[in-house]
Amino acid sequence: MEGSRQKSIIITGASGGMGSAATEEMARRGYRVIMACRNLEKAGRVRAGILSRVPGARLDIEELHLDSFASIRDFASRMSKEAPLDALFNNAGVLPRHYSLTVEGYEQTLGVNYMGPWLLSNLILPLLGEDAGIVNMVSISAKAARLDRNFFDRGERDFHQLRTYADTKLALIYFSIALAQKSGRRVNMADPGIVDTDMIRLGRWFDPLTDIFFRPFCNSPHKGAMPAVNALCSGCNMQIFSGKGHRDVPRELMEHSGDIEWLWNETLSRVSAQKK
Repeated sequence: MEGSRQKSIIITGASGGMGSAATEEMARRGYRVIMACRNLEKAGRVRAGILSRVPGARLDIEELHLDSFASIRDFASRMSKEAPLDALFNNAGVLPRHYSLTVEGYEQTLGVNYMGPWLLSNLILPLLGEDAGIVNMVSISAKAARLDRNFFDRGERDFHQLRTYADTKLALIYFSIALAQKSGRRVNMADPGIVDTDMIRLGRWFDPLTDIFFRPFCNSPHKGAMPAVNALCSGCNMQIFSGKGHRDVPRELMEHSGDIEWLWNETLSRVSAQKK
């Protein structure tokens, strides 16, 4: 800790498997954690559990719905009273089986996994302290992604559960690169690997088989959260953290400067159009 000021971190989706694990780990390291969650009742139960294991931890629950720009802006407005903040961990994500829309009319996976963190990060950025940073949760699934100029306007016929998820994770990688370049701030990414959480339950007939033959080989939520924890506590910039340490962003991703710039400008245009 620096002096008498306790460091503060925002963790989105802090009531989920990896989110709660990251919350507990950061609390053990002396951080005050702002648990940004959509389900306050569930967040309260998670908070109580962590406090039973980490007495004296400072855990503050705040409501945040990443599928609503208005909710994100309201949350950021409340956070302005907490400045300076020391870190933002964009952990929350969804993997819905069926097509649905956000408040603004975007596909749910796109809104929660990419557009919501994009807006939140840009609103929180001015509230971060001098040495603060942002960590985005990415995924190995991005290797199978494809981003085209129809990315924001795909309809129900274009929706595919796993492919859509992968596309949003690639978009989050592109966003991380652009944000680091444009803001001059520390921005890192965390790849948890395949983690045993409810997210990998696809709602399909083979889920029971997955539970038997696949889940035992998945990372635990705590193990999956550790790359993000290490990223949050590091002084690195533009690194991808995983269970094997951290590495530079692959050159082949950095070379997609045209796609990165198009995605940034298009997102900015769409988010600005929805501003109050």
